[in-house]
Amino acid sequence: MAGKACVTRLQKEYRAICKEPVSNVVARPLPNDILEWHYVLEGSQGTPFAGGYYYGKIKFPPEYPFKPPGISMTTPNGRFMTQKKICLSMSDFHPESWNPMWSVSSILTGLLSFMMDNSPTTGSVSTTEEEKKKLAKASLAFNCKNATFRKLFPEYVEKYEEQLAAEHSAEQVAQESIQDEKAGPTLKKRGAKEEKKNVNVPEEVNNQQRRRSVPTWLLVLLLSVFGVVMALPLLQL
Repeated sequence: MAGKACVTRLQKEYRAICKEPVSNVVARPLPNDILEWHYVLEGSQGTPFAGGYYYGKIKFPPEYPFKPPGISMTTPNGRFMTQKKICLSMSDFHPESWNPMWSVSSILTGLLSFMMDNSPTTGSVSTTEEEKKKLAKASLAFNCKNATFRKLFPEYVEKYEEQLAAEHSAEQVAQESIQDEKAGPTLKKRGAKEEKKNVNVPEEVNNQQRRRSVPTWLLVLLLSVFGVVMALPLLQL
């Protein structure tokens, strides 16, 4: 069971973090256990971790701040093993180097800085930049499957849902664009056929109208004149 000094110290540090958050880090203790803190590191721009959200735990001993905490990471990241203690000068791997003056903010700042580095240590892994970028892209989706993460960090769950909605909208726009491209040539062919029909039909109608435009009485008159002209020689005889 945590001593009074430990609880008082951690409560004070939580208030301090709420008032002045650590850059690119969010950390909160469990509601029913002040000794267990959960954190989210946001990958720094200009590194393979950019766009990643790395979830993990810090477990403080009841003797804190006179003894160091244990630190582990849950999210696959390409830098540290998951569910394994990370070796830091501020962790329980090196109790001899621990300084009671170090705070939770100091620990989180050191952890973020060490993660962005490439220095090997106990619990670290070696991966390519492409692998780190791939894991960074998948990190938020992985975290949101964790019930404790969803409960402690609802703002990141909301961010993930917004990302899903944006991706869904982008897919719909892409599908509509493909459908429009496929439908375009068909509509042009249909339009050309209809235009061709529209040009030919009036010509046929006009020809029929021209043939029907000569009146019947004029034809009769012409035949009569022609008959008279043919009959004149006979009348002279």
